[in-house]
Amino acid sequence: MTPQNRIRTRARAPRILPKSRVKALPVRWIVPLAVTAGALAGGAYGTLRTPEYAATSYVVVVPLDTTEPAAAQGFATAFGRVAPQLALVGDAPTWAGVPAATLKRDVRTATSPDAPMISVTATSAKASTAVDMANGVARSLVVSGTQLQGSTNVRVLQFSRAIAPTAPVTPSAGLSALVGGSAGGLLGGLGLLVRPKRRREDAPAGSASVPGPASGSGAAASATASASVSASAASSAAQPHPETV
Repeated sequence: MTPQNRIRTRARAPRILPKSRVKALPVRWIVPLAVTAGALAGGAYGTLRTPEYAATSYVVVVPLDTTEPAAAQGFATAFGRVAPQLALVGDAPTWAGVPAATLKRDVRTATSPDAPMISVTATSAKASTAVDMANGVARSLVVSGTQLQGSTNVRVLQFSRAIAPTAPVTPSAGLSALVGGSAGGLLGGLGLLVRPKRRREDAPAGSASVPGPASGSGAAASATASASVSASAASSAAQPHPETV
């Protein structure tokens, strides 16, 4: 290889920048970038998630002539707690057109502390399926309450049937983006608070400290000392030395 080829090969070698030239992300961009990333993630989640619909049916417990109203309230609470089990052993899966495991997972019941009423809420990806599930579980409660009417002295009636929902209960893409942006901004702010502080760069090893100028009093004392030393030297030189015989 000739010297010229060696020079060309060295010239083509990529240059590696020193670490000091690589700049980090400015601090003022951390929070805006976190907000943008959170909003994009939330919007994507709201867009790609399958919407769900909810339908609610109501069942009321009515006391008979020989039953106190407080007893009806207690039986309503009891029926509300065992509603999922009654729906599984009854004909609710057949009336709803879904498996029993789906009813157990997607149906919730709640009771009111002010009235002997039970609400049956079902959620599904289809509005019609949610309606069938809620009405099926409510019908199963009515059948079970009728079978136990002789021992409980209360009557279970369906107060209101479920109607088809017009809008999903899952959050929209805009709301999901807003929540994601807020969460991203919060995380970005927390990251700024807990980030480590930069240390000051050490001074170069070859630099030497230069002493500052002396004060006025120190300079005067040094000059006085130098003058006294010179005078004593001159006087000693002027004195005659004895000769030795």
